[in-house]
Amino acid sequence: MNKKEIAEIKKQFKPEQAVVSRICGCYIDAEKEQKLSFREAFLSMSEEEVFKYCDIFRRTLSGTLGKNLLNMEFPLEQEESGGTQEFLLRLRDSHLEQDELLSEFYDKVVESYYHPENYLILLIDAVYDIPGKASDKTEMFDASDSVYHFILCSICPVKLSKSGLCYNPESNAIEERVRDWVVEAPANGFLFPAMMDRDTDIHSTLYYSKKPEELQEDFISSVLGCDLPLSAAGQRETFNTLLADTLGERCDYEVVKNIHEELNEMLDEHNRMEEPEPLTLEKQDIRRLMADSGASEDSLEAFEETFDAVTGQQAPLLASNIASQKKFSIQTPDVVVTINPERADLVETRLIDGRQCLIITVDDHIEVNGVNVRTLPAPKKEESSS
Repeated sequence: MNKKEIAEIKKQFKPEQAVVSRICGCYIDAEKEQKLSFREAFLSMSEEEVFKYCDIFRRTLSGTLGKNLLNMEFPLEQEESGGTQEFLLRLRDSHLEQDELLSEFYDKVVESYYHPENYLILLIDAVYDIPGKASDKTEMFDASDSVYHFILCSICPVKLSKSGLCYNPESNAIEERVRDWVVEAPANGFLFPAMMDRDTDIHSTLYYSKKPEELQEDFISSVLGCDLPLSAAGQRETFNTLLADTLGERCDYEVVKNIHEELNEMLDEHNRMEEPEPLTLEKQDIRRLMADSGASEDSLEAFEETFDAVTGQQAPLLASNIASQKKFSIQTPDVVVTINPERADLVETRLIDGRQCLIITVDDHIEVNGVNVRTLPAPKKEESSS
């Protein structure tokens, strides 16, 4: 799924849209016991409840594509009888009306999902009539091209509210606040099936993780049956290792700076074009990036072999995962220098008295622990005697 398709589904989670027909839930305590389960017609709930649930559903489709939201394809064996995709398809086609299937789904989640405290499993059945599009790309809401029938699972931590004091307007007094169990924003979830080219794609799913580095490997393997993708941090680490192994002793500051500047320019251009798909880098894209940034031909001779060894021939790397548009960081064991990525040119490396040094150009002022300090005046040039 791309950004536009995800945004289109998120827009449907509003009380007035009425795409959600049924909601089911199971409350799990810290001992992994199923304390409560329910199944209700969604629109029979109060308007306030519907609004709060819709907020949870939207959050399950939030974040950065390729980091918080991951497209996953089902292996062929999982689409056969007894496979995870086949089970999810039966669950969807039941419209969440079969207690036996729901119970089996809850059991699968409880057995594989790691959370040391209480949490709530939410599952909804929804049907979206995808509007057709006219020749000028405007949507025709009275002409549906196809029907997208999907389920959305949201797994939400449930935590005890903090103790404290509150004002009671009935007694006009400050009193101890009653602590209760609060359902928080979802930590993980998935949309099945995915929507591809504004149509149903039963061969893939969209997975959500609030924390990109906590993907819940056992849950993905047991409930979805998909191969665990490389996380955002894993992609960044892979790219950094690839740079270091490819460039070797020639991995200097200028080349690395040029690579990250080029990456940020590529991302800026991609964003300006408003492309719905994230910017990905294949093997040859990365090789060309290194060459354009100053890597020598000698360093690139064994690039392909190094790439396969480091990446394990993983899927393409996402540019947004391996570049940073917010900061450019230089670290030594004792010093960390953080620079605006657009002004990395202010820093250079230089050998002074036999020691490698960082030279930072200062044009206006220096601030030390919040205090503006004066810079040393430039030395005066001696006038030559006539």
